[in-house]
Amino acid sequence: MKQSGGSEDQKRRAGESAAERVTDGTVVGLGTGSTAAHAIRELGERVDAGLDVVGVPTSFASRELAREVGVPLADLDAVDGVDVAIDGADQVVGVHATDETGAAGTVLVKGGGAAHAREKFVDAAADAFHVVADPSKLATAVSVPVPVEVLPAARTVVADAVRDHGGDPDLRRADRKDGPVVTDNGNLVLDCTFDAIDDPRALATALSTTPGVVEHGLFVDLADAVHVGTDDGVDVHDVATE
Repeated sequence: MKQSGGSEDQKRRAGESAAERVTDGTVVGLGTGSTAAHAIRELGERVDAGLDVVGVPTSFASRELAREVGVPLADLDAVDGVDVAIDGADQVVGVHATDETGAAGTVLVKGGGAAHAREKFVDAAADAFHVVADPSKLATAVSVPVPVEVLPAARTVVADAVRDHGGDPDLRRADRKDGPVVTDNGNLVLDCTFDAIDDPRALATALSTTPGVVEHGLFVDLADAVHVGTDDGVDVHDVATE
């Protein structure tokens, strides 16, 4: 369910902008996806130049890339909190390219890479969560499927619950093998399409309290800043809190 759109230059500018917020002695959450990968590469260059950081990866892919570029790593339970997390999103609702600031209630949809369970607990643990995106990810309302990671034995029960909430669940299939996508946690992913999500917070609560759901891809009120890479720079939206 990965979303296409946005140039590599736009993604690189966004990732590098967020990486600039990382200072010496920082524990940094390392997100998953093509835009977050640019931030990890930039951190690797800064580590090579003498920056002292520890990265907490959110997936096998982010762990492998961090190792490749030389970012020291630790698991979340081995560090005393996360100072900054940098992660991408499949959709960002609540900021617009022309705004100077963000807005309270920013909603992200994540999980295109099926890493949203680990992403959420690292991003939520961070003192500051910086989202990196290109303009194609900005929207005025949630309009992409919401990934829901489920225990394999609970797939049918969760799918029925999603339908009760007005959604259409679709088991995510692997591209290069027969069968479904299996997450790093050993679970399955339902991509759930909703005609309209008028209250993302209520839907997030409903999904979270459904037995068999490990985690869902609605990230509500977690972002502190959104870095949007453009053709000629970066728009940084500091998310207002109320």
